[in-house]
Amino acid sequence: MVRSRAKLETSAGGVVYRVVDGAPLFLLIRDAYQNWGFPKGHVERDEALESAALREVEEETGLRTLTLRAPIDTIDWYFRFRGRLVHKVCHFFLMESATSATSPQREEGITACSWLALGDALDRVSYENARGVLTRAAELVPEGSGPQAPAAR
Repeated sequence: MVRSRAKLETSAGGVVYRVVDGAPLFLLIRDAYQNWGFPKGHVERDEALESAALREVEEETGLRTLTLRAPIDTIDWYFRFRGRLVHKVCHFFLMESATSATSPQREEGITACSWLALGDALDRVSYENARGVLTRAAELVPEGSGPQAPAAR
């Protein structure tokens, strides 16, 4: 396999969280292949990575009240599509949602959206490199978003 001849594709996406009862829940999507991961997609010509990530998350999940919090990580992998070697590079950003209602983009093969606690999300994610992105995202969730300490009496 000659990786230098691979077609380069750049994508951007997001790890979305929302805080419920003082603890973050993370959003996973199920794709057409029944794999669980994060919303992501192609970066358009002259589009900023952050804008592409927000657009793709909105399109694939129906979430419209997103706040971009921080860059998380960039991962890459190789795969074959229609006989051609593709080198996919994906930039992930941490995003916070003010709402829980989702609407999977069925025409793109998104069959479900699910909010999960970190441990459950780590168990459900289909790919090891996505698990690393989720772990890093959880570390970036702002202080005060995690479980709250009981108030002093």
